Amino acid sequence: MSRRPQQGTSVLDSFSLAGRTAVVTGATRGLGRAFARALAEAGANVVVVGRDAVAAAEVEAEIASLGVGATTVIADVTRRDDVERILARTVAVFGRADVLINNAGTCIHKPAVEVTDADWRAVMDVNLDAVWVTSQVFGRHMIEQGGGSIVNVGSMSASIVNRPQWQPAYNASKAAVHHLTRSLAAEWAPVNVRVNAIAPGYMRTDMSPIDEPRFQRYWIEDTPQRRAGEPHELGPAVVFLASDASSFMTGSVLTIDGGYSVF
Repeated sequence: MSRRPQQGTSVLDSFSLAGRTAVVTGATRGLGRAFARALAEAGANVVVVGRDAVAAAEVEAEIASLGVGATTVIADVTRRDDVERILARTVAVFGRADVLINNAGTCIHKPAVEVTDADWRAVMDVNLDAVWVTSQVFGRHMIEQGGGSIVNVGSMSASIVNRPQWQPAYNASKAAVHHLTRSLAAEWAPVNVRVNAIAPGYMRTDMSPIDEPRFQRYWIEDTPQRRAGEPHELGPAVVFLASDASSFMTGSVLTIDGGYSVF
């Protein structure tokens, strides 16, 4: 549940997630795996959600080794029945869901005139529709229990156009995620459900081939910090938004891009 820290609470204690349960979609690799570990290090029980059972088992074992509760749900977040099953499993194992990290995402790199209807739909299904359905299902649960925190993974691509590759569907989907974040935050603030987002820049993941020479000029040299981010560098921001440390913050999009979007 999202709480207002009492006056006198130590700064570090306000970041603690001890006794709470966090659900992370797309948790089997890349950013999601880093988020799951960060939340566990902050004391949260973690529900690992993904489609790769082998990778999910590795993440669950890693989390359990930190001394918190961990369980896995193999699911497709584009299917409402699967999302309902994730919530049911979470409640059955841990009693409640306090934090939801909407991380699952995909991207297709094609010029606009080459994007098929199937391409467009595939990106929107994962990046936007799944965020909507998962937020709705878990948001209803959080409202009923008296509060919670949702963190959506957006992108700096919601505000800038990436180059040299073109990815119109991805950019549009992330812009929609940012505004959906604000919309839900406004509606659910009175019922103690906070909704925020992070907007990462170029990160070292499978989705971003940052080491390919053709991208260095645009992705690395155009970033003020002159490097890509590492997944673990986003973990503290996710813990901040999930925890009481950000208790007076909702509807915000936290940009973490090495300064890329300032140009």
